[in-house]
Amino acid sequence: MTGERDEHGFHDGRVAVVTGAASGIGLATARALAEAGAMVVAADRDAQGAARVVAELEAQGLHAAPAAFDVSDPEAVARAMAAIARDHGLVRVLVNSAGIGVDVPFLDTDPALLDRIIGINLRGTMMLGQIVARGLIAAGRPGAIVNIGSVSGLRGNRGRAAYGASKGAVHLLTQVMALELAPYGIRVNCVAPGPIDTPLTRAVHRPEVRAAWEERVALSRYGTPEEMASVIRFLAGDAAGYVTGQVVAADGGFQAVGIRD
Repeated sequence: MTGERDEHGFHDGRVAVVTGAASGIGLATARALAEAGAMVVAADRDAQGAARVVAELEAQGLHAAPAAFDVSDPEAVARAMAAIARDHGLVRVLVNSAGIGVDVPFLDTDPALLDRIIGINLRGTMMLGQIVARGLIAAGRPGAIVNIGSVSGLRGNRGRAAYGASKGAVHLLTQVMALELAPYGIRVNCVAPGPIDTPLTRAVHRPEVRAAWEERVALSRYGTPEEMASVIRFLAGDAAGYVTGQVVAADGGFQAVGIRD
């Protein structure tokens, strides 16, 4: 690629792995990082979806490659990340965007569902972070990891016992990772989105649910995947070189809303 990059760009074509890249925030992030100059590995459990993303990016003259694996499967994660390192080199940026959200009341949450949500949202984030961090430390290179949390991990929401707990854990994990990895020049931050207008939310948020969310958000609307990707791109880039250990609520003011008149 040619042309000037902005200050958030990845001038060196560094390798960036984005999980959950086939749709939603992950897709928007894969696009944003590729446009900024990264060599993006679009990772998703959906192999065809990952391939579609790569085809789209390559058609624009951007650099990308697909990877298909389930982030909750430790062996699959290890195999995939080893192949990525072999084929593309050192991973300098990791965006843990793969996730699952299911609204189930606390009393109805069974062990199988809890294990599934924790496996994807928390264990996958931790395993991928460990692999990328170990590679960076061994190479003596700095890097950036961006985890994806949720406002449901910051405030209680009915029906989100397992999901909220998993995202709250991701927030705390982010801070611990940042502290332990800072001596190696590895920054770790987290974006906690509010309600985002993705194909999934459009499918599952009934009109009354959408209206309730919009009432609770200061900007009175859902965010877009592209708005989340812009925050992620900043945190992943050199412009955020002094930012680590932060949980950034990109929520349209959801956290700031108090008692309404």
